[in-house]
Amino acid sequence: MSGLIAADTSAADKRVAFRAGLTSGSIQRFPGAFNPLVAKLIQEIGFEGVYVSGAVISADLALPDIGLTTLTEVSERGQQIARVTELPVLIDADTGFGEPMSAARTVTVLEDAGIAGCHFEDQVNPKRCGHLDGKAVVPTEEMVRRLRAAVSARREPNFVICARTDAAGIEGIDAAIERAKDYADAGADLIFVEALITEDDFAKFRAAVSIPLLANMTEFGKSELLTAKTLESIGYNAVIYPVSTLRLAMWAAENGLREIFAEGTQSGLLDRMQPRSRLYELLQYERYNEFDSEVFNFSLGRDQ
Repeated sequence: MSGLIAADTSAADKRVAFRAGLTSGSIQRFPGAFNPLVAKLIQEIGFEGVYVSGAVISADLALPDIGLTTLTEVSERGQQIARVTELPVLIDADTGFGEPMSAARTVTVLEDAGIAGCHFEDQVNPKRCGHLDGKAVVPTEEMVRRLRAAVSARREPNFVICARTDAAGIEGIDAAIERAKDYADAGADLIFVEALITEDDFAKFRAAVSIPLLANMTEFGKSELLTAKTLESIGYNAVIYPVSTLRLAMWAAENGLREIFAEGTQSGLLDRMQPRSRLYELLQYERYNEFDSEVFNFSLGRDQ
């Protein structure tokens, strides 16, 4: 039954793998998964981890990314995804869902959900998408309290607490660098700097901050879309592609639905669909059948 129904790798081992990856010298690539099945695909293709985006969870619920989702909704989706993959899962914890004590509770809930790490951001609550204008950040001291609360609540020492700063687009890169240093001093294991624009910006940030760094390569935002190889050469330790799979899926779904509406049939779309056989392969259907047969196929001895 190995690997069926749930992953074999323990949450503790996934956290160890995440931390090891951050210091390996090889960039850790974390595409976003909008559901557990996509997480299985990310694993099969060979990526190092899975990302769960708050913007994607919001969009999946047909809500904008402005802090409307709850800890319960986010942790449940994270648990569903972490359950099926052998890879570490990094999840977006927004601003911690409240005051510093709420950030502390968030860490414990996400640990219990089998997540390998989360990031907290320094935006004012309610937050907004990091690549939109009009953001506001809290004072550094307030974010430091948020982080210290999260770190103090951690029971699993390998659970990765990442601090995201949105200050670069508001206060400038130098101010964001100073914030990152303060966040590292507060106990953050990883820094996520949002909405840098050019390769030089990313390099400047790397040169100034000593702890592991995460880059966000989201489409249609402010950042130049750098390759993983380029980011690795600059010295970044991790990269996320938060909304890519949802955008790909929604593009395909919208175009397909429009064709069905116009033509009255999906027959012209079959070459753009995942075949039943590929879905069954990804779900390991045959192994479930084998397991079912092993459990229920038996014969009674003569003395019974």
